[in-house]
Amino acid sequence: MAITYSTLTEIKSGLQRAEITVEGLVEDYLAQIEKYAHLNAFNEVFADEALIAAKKVDNKIKNSTAGKLAGMVIGIKDNICYKGHEVTASSKILTGFKSIFSSTVVERLLAEDAVIIGRCNCDEFAMGATNESSYFGPVKNFADETRVSGGSSGGSAVAVQAGMCHAALGTDTGGSVRQPAAFCGVVGLKPTYGSISRHGIIAYASSFDQVGPVTKSVEDAALLLEVLAGPDDYDSTLSQTPPPASYTNFQKPGKKKIAYLQEAISSPGVDTEVKDNLITYIEKLRKEGHTVTPIAFELLDYLVPTYYILAMAEASSNLARYDGVHYGYRSPQAVDLQSTYKKSRSEGFGKEVKRRIMTGTFVLSAGYYDAYYAKAQKVRRLIRQKTNEILAEYDFILVPTAPEPAFNIGREEKDPVVMYLSDIFTVQASLTGVPAISVPTGNNSKGLPLGLQLLTKHFGEQQLLDFAKYFLEL
Repeated sequence: MAITYSTLTEIKSGLQRAEITVEGLVEDYLAQIEKYAHLNAFNEVFADEALIAAKKVDNKIKNSTAGKLAGMVIGIKDNICYKGHEVTASSKILTGFKSIFSSTVVERLLAEDAVIIGRCNCDEFAMGATNESSYFGPVKNFADETRVSGGSSGGSAVAVQAGMCHAALGTDTGGSVRQPAAFCGVVGLKPTYGSISRHGIIAYASSFDQVGPVTKSVEDAALLLEVLAGPDDYDSTLSQTPPPASYTNFQKPGKKKIAYLQEAISSPGVDTEVKDNLITYIEKLRKEGHTVTPIAFELLDYLVPTYYILAMAEASSNLARYDGVHYGYRSPQAVDLQSTYKKSRSEGFGKEVKRRIMTGTFVLSAGYYDAYYAKAQKVRRLIRQKTNEILAEYDFILVPTAPEPAFNIGREEKDPVVMYLSDIFTVQASLTGVPAISVPTGNNSKGLPLGLQLLTKHFGEQQLLDFAKYFLEL
């Protein structure tokens, strides 16, 4: 069964020995998708198309012309454009919209012979930490179907967790790859901001959004980064420095200096078993001879408010284009231009998206711009400065990915602020643009996955991946 493979290397050796075919793999994944359809991980499955693509890849393998992702069956988050395919960002307002071009990341996947099996469910416009704001309904956690998958890339995480595809792409704005990866017991990488093209990604908050892989292994995360990273004429925010030729030549790391946030252990808001998990790994690292030091991050309380002020401001600007005029949903009740805007937007957007657009519009309005948006930009600079100072002294920052394991579906309805606080440990990397990876570190007493997160310097992906691979073997 396809789901037993944890790395693409294992799949490739099976293909070379003719024990399996890519077409057979796709059939296995399609059977798994059907079996677990109730988890709601996919908004659309490209079954026939994936089988046709798989046959072509099998022929390329026979002719020794296959790309480096041959054998990888991958899901893409439903905010990543793929030419000729619907893309909705899990929102009613984009109902029926088909993309007229492919995103750079999709083009790079296909160029290396990955097979795209479908588009994964996500929080509407990637806004959420639970995957409950999707127009298509919540994604359920494979470990416990009463629990959330995490968000916003919850469908991507569950698809990999439940063996519906080998890997998936998500997008990470404030933790949207790393947090669901932790909730689902898989690997989630957010690369340095500006390392992977955002061309063809439906924007939420442009100074934060970053594509990242969700995989079962650090090796595959490194391989996908290798394929996806690098300059692109369509994205001027990308680093113009070419990335390393390879991220998969892993080196065993020497002795490292690691800082961990003491608030992660002292704060009453962090789950006891999450704290115990962190302490266990700190002790393992010390036993291996690494220097592990507690540090205080005095700006911790400002991380979430700063992130949400800036992200919501950018969201209100980015989502202005969905007006019922250009494409997507248009209210049947509209009678003139003004009612087209008002009714289409109020009927097409979900509650959480409307909340964020309105908050973002408020913080950008004339009387409040300086008090909120401008001040948040100044605090962001201070957070970046402080984080860079820590990373100048230490190789890594170690924190839990989330303050608690996956919680019950429906809990956040009562208080959305609780959902925002679940980003407390992920938004630091987002605000500062540094790379971060969430790795699975076992389960709690209820069998729910737990994850820990490592952050490092800008464009320090190689040392981050080297250490994450080693960390998982502790």
